[in-house]
Amino acid sequence: MYAICALYKFTRLDDFEDIQAPLKSFLDALSVKGTLLLAREGINGTISGGKDSVEKVLDYLQTDDRFLELEYKFSYSKKPPFKRLKVKLKKEIVTMGLSEIDPNHSVGTYIKPKDWNNLINDPDVILIDTRNNYEYEIGSFKGAINPNTETFREFPSFTKNSLKQYQDKKIAMFCTGGIRCEKSTAYLKSEGFENVFHLQGGILKYLEEVKEEESLWEGECFVFDDRVAVKHNLEQGKYDQCHACRFPITEEDTKHPHYEKGTSCPRCYGTKNIEQVGRYREREKQVQLAKKRGEVHIGDDANHTQQKT
Repeated sequence: MYAICALYKFTRLDDFEDIQAPLKSFLDALSVKGTLLLAREGINGTISGGKDSVEKVLDYLQTDDRFLELEYKFSYSKKPPFKRLKVKLKKEIVTMGLSEIDPNHSVGTYIKPKDWNNLINDPDVILIDTRNNYEYEIGSFKGAINPNTETFREFPSFTKNSLKQYQDKKIAMFCTGGIRCEKSTAYLKSEGFENVFHLQGGILKYLEEVKEEESLWEGECFVFDDRVAVKHNLEQGKYDQCHACRFPITEEDTKHPHYEKGTSCPRCYGTKNIEQVGRYREREKQVQLAKKRGEVHIGDDANHTQQKT
């Protein structure tokens, strides 16, 4: 059984570039895989390995006082969710494109999963899904507004174009693991919104702690690893993933005439140029050859999507 740990912390890391190499060496020594992002504003990522190994990583991080209140959550998989390890340097650990927004300065009010239903059942509360279209499409909270964004960079525009009319209302927001909510509520506070709330620990914590019969969640939750999506109790869901566009696909999608394994799906068919399609076909060919040899090809890796929680 593989332990999967999603973690993040907004904290000032002026030396984040110096942290990269020793952190990667420590994870390599423990055979821990996944992606961690480091920036001046903090750390964000998902890692996987043996439970003891992942716990050693958490202990290692928290020897640095800046990570003492690290936000993290565990889930489990029978198969390895990542094929390799990446520790990357970024301008932001979740990219809004506004580096001046600082969740350490001001964020919305945290709402625990057990109290979330009471909040969003209030008819005067405006419920916002801060994630992107492809995530919203496979699951969301009942009654949530879809911002219709392709990337988190578009959230400020959504706020100015669509949310300003609700500035005097209670705004409740949620995301996969909590990090996008922290940044988006910090942004709203900077724009003059006062009654801003967000789901502590994100959807994953809600699906873990709230009983399915009491849940207001509908569908599945997209995750940034080979599981693709999870449902209640963080059990793996029914979705696969297109290895060209990285979006979730259903079994029905794989029967569509525009689906070609490793190359295209109904969503991305016709959006790639000839060179890209050629690379995808060659990659899929090498993946299948590697499988016949009992090996794992580096191209058979769903961990290309930018890490968010």
